[in-house]
Amino acid sequence: MTTTVARPGGGISPARLEPEPKHRVNPSRIIGVGTAVTEDSYSQRALLDLFRITDPKVRSVFLNSAIERRYLTPPPRDTEGAFLQESQKDLLAKHKRLALDMGARAVRKCLAAAGIELADIDYLCCVTTTGFLTPGLSALLIRDMGIGAGCSRVDVVGMGCNAGLNALNATAAWSVAHPGQVAVLLCAEACSAAYVMDSTMRTAVVNSLFGDGAAAIALLADPPDTAGLALGELPEGHIGSSAGPRLLGFSSLLIPDAIDAMRYDWDDDQHKFSFYLDPDIPYVVGAHAERVVDRLLAGAGLRRSDIAHWLVHSGGKKVIDAVRVNLGLSRHDLRHTSGVLRDYGNLSSGSFLFSYERLLQERLAREGDFGVLMTMGPGSTIETALVQW
Repeated sequence: MTTTVARPGGGISPARLEPEPKHRVNPSRIIGVGTAVTEDSYSQRALLDLFRITDPKVRSVFLNSAIERRYLTPPPRDTEGAFLQESQKDLLAKHKRLALDMGARAVRKCLAAAGIELADIDYLCCVTTTGFLTPGLSALLIRDMGIGAGCSRVDVVGMGCNAGLNALNATAAWSVAHPGQVAVLLCAEACSAAYVMDSTMRTAVVNSLFGDGAAAIALLADPPDTAGLALGELPEGHIGSSAGPRLLGFSSLLIPDAIDAMRYDWDDDQHKFSFYLDPDIPYVVGAHAERVVDRLLAGAGLRRSDIAHWLVHSGGKKVIDAVRVNLGLSRHDLRHTSGVLRDYGNLSSGSFLFSYERLLQERLAREGDFGVLMTMGPGSTIETALVQW
């Protein structure tokens, strides 16, 4: 099929019209978010006193972390009030207990925010790095929460702090491939189950940073016959009527030279896993942030100045500062990221969703606004996503 179009300067020329697609594919959109933490929170100074840490260098690491409080579940104590050592078996049991409890509460809050029920969940993706379970967290939650046994599921284990966006990419793809069906992503990190207690600065840095938390997000791609309809025009009873942002694209960057900069090692003395953070990782992440963000935005014909909302993983004060400086952002741009770090510490894979929840509570996002989600973690990897309200 051909038609004619005007040539620049006059005249006409033939142009071929591509046949219109039978169905327009709708992007996945976020229809709800919910978060949960463990029962008790502690100031950094209180943790130092509880664990009887007197080394001035370790105390300085804790007190200069830009963290005020974290939710943690300390080990049991002996008769004199000192914390007992937990074996790797004890830590795995703690991870299972905390992840299931926080995870279930986060999912329920997410569903309430979306105005949907457990029976509406068609796909469940669970992310965790702080413990290993077989069967995975997804199967245990489906059983314990009473989610339909026919719910599709997947578990993402061991990817680290970046994994929330890795999983969001896959979950959004499932959502687009199954329009009208609800997909839920859960990040459940019981960081209290991943600690090693010794006198080294290596563990002091890790122990000063991480906290317990879970975050769930619900996605929906509208059926093709709703393409172009405003939310108020959707059919009565349509699932997910909240005006959440659409997921427009993802971009990743693996930094092979820093593949060992964040990792788990087996500690033969402690008989448990020990997490390692290279002191230079904030600068490595900062130096590569422009490359992956600009690639993400170029795909949509955007510049950094077009982005109204930045939701970055709360990896630590130095990480946040490195990203801010290298991307030319203001402290206000990263207020939610810094606020989550201050109030919760580093929550690993779910940190960026705590920031997203805070942005929603501000009620500042407007129709048409663009936002960038950004996480970083072992690999070393930077993950990004572009959203639009």
